[in-house]
Amino acid sequence: MITFPNAKINLGLNIVERRADGYHNLETVFYPIALTDVLEIVPAADGTTSLQCYGRPVDCPVEKNLVMRACRLMQHHYDCVPAVEMHLYKHIPDGAGLGGGSSDAAHVLTMLNQMFKVGADDATLAALAASLGADCPFFVYNCPMLATGIGDVLTPVELDLKGMTLMLVKPPVSVSTKTAYARVVPRPSVSDLRSDVKRPLLQWDGVVKNDFEVSVFAEYPQLGHIKLQLQRGGARYAAMSGSGSAMFGIFDDVKMAEALIGCFDGCDTFVTPL
Repeated sequence: MITFPNAKINLGLNIVERRADGYHNLETVFYPIALTDVLEIVPAADGTTSLQCYGRPVDCPVEKNLVMRACRLMQHHYDCVPAVEMHLYKHIPDGAGLGGGSSDAAHVLTMLNQMFKVGADDATLAALAASLGADCPFFVYNCPMLATGIGDVLTPVELDLKGMTLMLVKPPVSVSTKTAYARVVPRPSVSDLRSDVKRPLLQWDGVVKNDFEVSVFAEYPQLGHIKLQLQRGGARYAAMSGSGSAMFGIFDDVKMAEALIGCFDGCDTFVTPL
């Protein structure tokens, strides 16, 4: 079985408070996008579960890879899930705030559930996914969601950006999520993000904002420059996804986005329909 685990972007990201356990409560809207990895799972002929990775380098021991951990989790909970052979082609950049690893893991859960007729519903799979990472449950549902708590409490959002074009720009820097959280200043939200994203796109700037941008841009000024280039190039809205370092712009049409590709030397750029 082959599937294509997709990335996400964050539309707004408010860090509202630091919790007693050291984590942070937040508010964000996860929105699925069409940038994907490729994942194949087949029964293992030799009875041994394995994982082979291709494409972008994955700097992680196999047993600690989220794909392998998701598989082991299903095998632990469901005896009907046998040894499998997994092949993962990485196309989504790591350390970018796009959720590639989380998506890969969630898709393992849904694939094994389907392949071996486990019978688990989405809520059950999402609960398993939460043990792998806070944003993993989103990829089980894979539709626009307001995420609260540490990002694991999900509420559907009626938001449709189809017809728009997304441009992603990933510079050759990675932002440590731990460092990003350490430098952000939590503050209660002053508006309702779920309502804010229903405004016209041109009204988002300054309202639908990412709290990480202040501290991350101070350390990596290149990211702020990319945002400004996207805005000057005609993006109706531009922002950083998650804790970075991927920046994105939302455009009216593909030609406007493609005209900017040559402006970002040394960066990975992706243009895709929303």
